[in-house]
Amino acid sequence: MRRLSENYRENVAELDRLLRIGENFDLLKKTLTIGRDELTLYYVDGFIKDAVMQKMMVYFLSLKDTCASAREFMQSHVPYVETDVTEDLDTMLLMVLSGSALMVGSSFGGEAIIVDARTYPARETAEPQNDRVMNGARDGFVETLIFNTALIRRRIRDTSLTMSYMNIGKSSKTDIVLCYMEGRADPKVVENIRKRLSRIKTESLTMGAESLKECLIRSRWYNPFPKIRMTERPDTAAAHLFEGNVLVLCDNSPQVMILPTTIFDFLQETNDFYFPPLTGTYIRIVRHLVFFLTLFLTPTWFLLTQNPTLVPDWLTFILPNDPGRLPLLAQILIVEFMIDGLRMASMNTPDILSNSLSVVGGLILGDFAVDIGWLIPEVILYMAFVAIANFTQASYELGYAFKFMRILLVVLTALFNFWGFGAGIFIIILLIATNRSVGGGRGYLYPLIPFNAKALFSILFRRKKPDVGHKA
Repeated sequence: MRRLSENYRENVAELDRLLRIGENFDLLKKTLTIGRDELTLYYVDGFIKDAVMQKMMVYFLSLKDTCASAREFMQSHVPYVETDVTEDLDTMLLMVLSGSALMVGSSFGGEAIIVDARTYPARETAEPQNDRVMNGARDGFVETLIFNTALIRRRIRDTSLTMSYMNIGKSSKTDIVLCYMEGRADPKVVENIRKRLSRIKTESLTMGAESLKECLIRSRWYNPFPKIRMTERPDTAAAHLFEGNVLVLCDNSPQVMILPTTIFDFLQETNDFYFPPLTGTYIRIVRHLVFFLTLFLTPTWFLLTQNPTLVPDWLTFILPNDPGRLPLLAQILIVEFMIDGLRMASMNTPDILSNSLSVVGGLILGDFAVDIGWLIPEVILYMAFVAIANFTQASYELGYAFKFMRILLVVLTALFNFWGFGAGIFIIILLIATNRSVGGGRGYLYPLIPFNAKALFSILFRRKKPDVGHKA
């Protein structure tokens, strides 16, 4: 641990050198003369609460002297709620660069006072774009960590709620919070996640939660099924805390990690719980069926087109009369790539034009492709259904995992017919079964493996909220 010296002038010179005062226009130094003593403040312009610091400086200048130790001065003359005394030089630098104000005084010796009067630029806690609900709360996480912890605290007013602070990144020094409910979360899972976070050695977390996720997932990169569920909704995060899960919040990111994660967690949506049990169950069943159709619809149709003799008479209408100029496999793959191309184009198109251009572009491309014989209407129909049905759940990562598995099924079916189709299903099951969630605890297929009938029933069907009785 590096420490300040007992000499005030040497401390000011050292802090000036380390913070490069004069080279950085936004790193400010303010020296106040209080009687025969001096008080020097360091802070970052744009992070500090100007009104608070101005009022404190006016008060400091009204004093006759600072003839007191740092702790005595803090307790007697620093009228702010979040203050601390430290002699660790690295802590001082970290707090200044994080937005706090640092005070060194001629009578403080080797200690300094930290005033946490920081404020960060922040947007409104508006509803997330990719996880909307028809009923219920309209707030969402933002890029400011303290706002996110407050949104959770607002929903869980329990002393067992624990917010454990960590710092990751050699240069970025990103603030991380490990959040769980004492007594509900598995202590082994909490400790395992804490150790994995503490072992991360990286230069920075430039992409926020996504960079942190990549640091946590070092193995089985080839498995496309997501290992960590992310949410931008405080109500969803609070519900998972009550179920015994652990949250990891990362500064500069509106996404919160939910650990550990199972494949069935991705199939639940917040909307299910803002409707009565019967309606919620219907919505959940429809969503499950539609989403799984995105995986099997085109491979199954492609398999039947390769074996038309197995199609019963009442289903012969699904077989194409004209297969087109390109092989069906090529047509399916072309449309798969075209859908992603249109999606990326719409993301980079100005908002005022994105909806109209994406719809018109898709119609024009599809119409011309059919006219010149590249594609047949059946391929466009089934792939259009798949593209729309992918939006029935919020996780883009799970959607792309299903997309990769769908392409794998189609290619294997084209190569090996029935054997390829069966092999593709086996590979999908194997990838899901061998996938591992971060943090340990429950398996990725829980509650199917290990089997828990009650938990599985609650996933498939929306149950009424239990009434917890009160004992006199």
